[in-house]
Amino acid sequence: MSDDNKVIAELRTSFGKGFARRLRAAGKIPAVIYGHGTDPVHVALPGHQVSLIIRKANALLHLSVDGTDHLTLVKDVQKDPVRQIIEHIDLLVVAKGEKIAVDIPVVLVGESAPGTLANLDAVSISLEVEATHIPESVEVSVEGLEDGAHITAADLTLPKGASLLADPETLIVAVAAQGGDASDEAAAEGAAE
Repeated sequence: MSDDNKVIAELRTSFGKGFARRLRAAGKIPAVIYGHGTDPVHVALPGHQVSLIIRKANALLHLSVDGTDHLTLVKDVQKDPVRQIIEHIDLLVVAKGEKIAVDIPVVLVGESAPGTLANLDAVSISLEVEATHIPESVEVSVEGLEDGAHITAADLTLPKGASLLADPETLIVAVAAQGGDASDEAAAEGAAE
């Protein structure tokens, strides 16, 4: 794990909407650490540092809380729907070597056959992976695929150590012929003006 994910958190003893608002005004994010049969631990995280870390899906945080270290997975981020300010984060305690269930983004690679479009039906796929080796994405090659080609979850090449949790029949990519030709598109644009 990179040193960038090491975060010093402060233990929280005060709760409530007003206290959380004051924390956010001070540039901190209220959070709760839970899991592995332990009591929930309420903490305040440095806002800017954590905001940068959690841009990546399935981010791991190595927290230091009053001298105690916790390896945690960001499980839920609650944001203000209008201002997009992080209001609260739920963190799940994980152990090195432990297998966890996560949704991994699916990324298309390559170009399908000329005159076709590759439609991504599933933007993420559920996998069981080791907590400290969570892949950033699962790549799906559509290189040269013809009209009517389908790729299901069972067809994916999974990262090392990962196992599929999703239904193997889940449609990931469908390749279809592009609708219409250039004259149809020009006519449609002319009608819209």
